[in-house]
Amino acid sequence: MPRSRPRVQQGIQSIEVGNRVLAAMAQASAPAMLKDIARAAHMTASKAHRYLVSYARVGLVAQDAQTGRYDFGPAALQFGLAALRRIDAVAHALPVLRDLAAETGETVALAVWANRGATMVRWMGADAPVAATLRVGSVMPLTRSATGLVFAAWQPERKWIALAREELALNRRYALQPRSIRQLRGALAPIRARGLAATDAFIPGVSGMAAPVFDHDGALAAALVVLGYSAGFKAAGKRVAAALCAHAARLSARLGHAAPTSAESIT
Repeated sequence: MPRSRPRVQQGIQSIEVGNRVLAAMAQASAPAMLKDIARAAHMTASKAHRYLVSYARVGLVAQDAQTGRYDFGPAALQFGLAALRRIDAVAHALPVLRDLAAETGETVALAVWANRGATMVRWMGADAPVAATLRVGSVMPLTRSATGLVFAAWQPERKWIALAREELALNRRYALQPRSIRQLRGALAPIRARGLAATDAFIPGVSGMAAPVFDHDGALAAALVVLGYSAGFKAAGKRVAAALCAHAARLSARLGHAAPTSAESIT
């Protein structure tokens, strides 16, 4: 039997055409004049105006009475914020982790901030060298792991200061670094400048890098992590760092962040 053609669902053509007006407004860097919206939407000004009038009636569009320019209205803002609230960093991370693992050939992971600190929520890639020591649910040290340092570097200090003080007391007891809040703060400045944290002091023989992932508000949403045996990892350090920052920027963009992190400062 011949294959049946896939059923094409009927829609409302005027809505699909009108979406060109909204898309033109979204692409503009500021409120726009009617003629500019019409040109970008590839329609006449009179036709674009009719759509704008209807959109204004339902709150999707608002017109400035003084300048005559059009911008998104309160309803559009509500829809946008609702969509942003539904973005799940963990769900969106899966393809990014897969691509990062393929590009680097190393173990990759995603961490989020939970009640006890920087917590691993996804692993992918090679089984060794970290699977025997770390797994989903593992909480990373704030002061000695690349993952923890990312959260310390890009979160408000009030969120981690109590945890840091507890850790630093243990660091002093076991002769580990850093040993004071002053030392920790000093370590965070170059991390922010570089756009990632790197360490080989947490697990002997294992090196790690972590980069921040930001949400639509510019707040830290997660940390993207790469780990591997120190010898090979250090040899490929610049390449791994560039891949890590690029994929962290990609995930940030998927979460609505307008200014993704950059690998330009990697040295």
